[in-house]
Amino acid sequence: MNNTAASPVSTATSSSGRSTGKSVSFAVELQSMMFSLGDARRPLHETAVLVEDVVHTQLINLLQQAAEISQLRGARVISAEDLLFLMRKDKKKLRRLLKYMFFRDYKSKIVKGIDEDDLLEDKLSGSNNTNKRQKIAQDFLNSIDQTGELLAMLEDDEIDEVKQERMERAERQTRMMDSAQYAEFCESRQLSFSKKASKFRDWLDCSSMEIKPNVVAMEILAYLAYETVAQLVDLALLVRQDMVTKAGDPFSHAISATFIQYHNSAEGSCMKSSPDSPENTPPHTPTAPSSGSQHSGKMTSGSLGNGSVGQDSAKTKQRKRKKSTVACGVEAHSDALQPCHIREAVRRYGHKIGPLSPFTSAYRRNGMAFLAC
Repeated sequence: MNNTAASPVSTATSSSGRSTGKSVSFAVELQSMMFSLGDARRPLHETAVLVEDVVHTQLINLLQQAAEISQLRGARVISAEDLLFLMRKDKKKLRRLLKYMFFRDYKSKIVKGIDEDDLLEDKLSGSNNTNKRQKIAQDFLNSIDQTGELLAMLEDDEIDEVKQERMERAERQTRMMDSAQYAEFCESRQLSFSKKASKFRDWLDCSSMEIKPNVVAMEILAYLAYETVAQLVDLALLVRQDMVTKAGDPFSHAISATFIQYHNSAEGSCMKSSPDSPENTPPHTPTAPSSGSQHSGKMTSGSLGNGSVGQDSAKTKQRKRKKSTVACGVEAHSDALQPCHIREAVRRYGHKIGPLSPFTSAYRRNGMAFLAC
């Protein structure tokens, strides 16, 4: 695939800069998706906004390339063939997409009330009435496949290691959940871009395109959008794991400069945002003792002295409690993926390693590497 996607990490892109007539955002839905993919229970809003910008930028560039291919073959709409052609070089992701198309056909048959016996019979007999998406993929791959390796993916039942790892991470994530948290987790796992098709079209601004995607192409685009979010979370979790200082590791100090910058700015904002900390709290003002006899004055001053000491100790304890509360809040936020983790994940994904990398065409391409294809 031609890697011409502009990076939202290097250029400050935002949701307001989109060409859509009305503001459409998936930030709230993305927070739930990120939670189901391994992020904290309350993902950061700024991280979800950054993920949304990355996904939106990649899908817009993907649509532009698919429209060019559709125009070259003389078609009036962007179809599944154009997207399959763009994904033909990545065998693992193409196999994953073909499996998704099979399950979409499977789901359609279940909704229509077709029995599982009829489903298996149709698959063995090669019936094309109910296997619409599989038929499209098979015919197109047959037209471009000269070695047979692309067609072999239709019958490949190899275990997807990436999907398996995500399932294992989800199982570990749910071990300590109560019933309410698990219900929320299950609801988050059911979210997808395809369930909000109209909003997804407005988000991509398909109405302003000369060559618009058809229904099957929109299903694939929604799938690729979710896969891009999942891969961003996968890579960001690895980045966060690498940034944790390990005792006895001589290379633990060699962390990303973006993380150092974010960590320093986060500490500065934490100091400014906690007015109840001992550094920002003025000292206690002592009160003058009441006038009276010398004996009573001594007794009063003594009692006031003890009282002030008691008040000071009580206020000190209160400050410690507030300080610990603020620390707990920072610690809770530290469990969530930070924007610096996403930026570093995108940087690492697009970084080419090897002695011959400067001489490769991929090294000379501008922009960010496509995550979904």
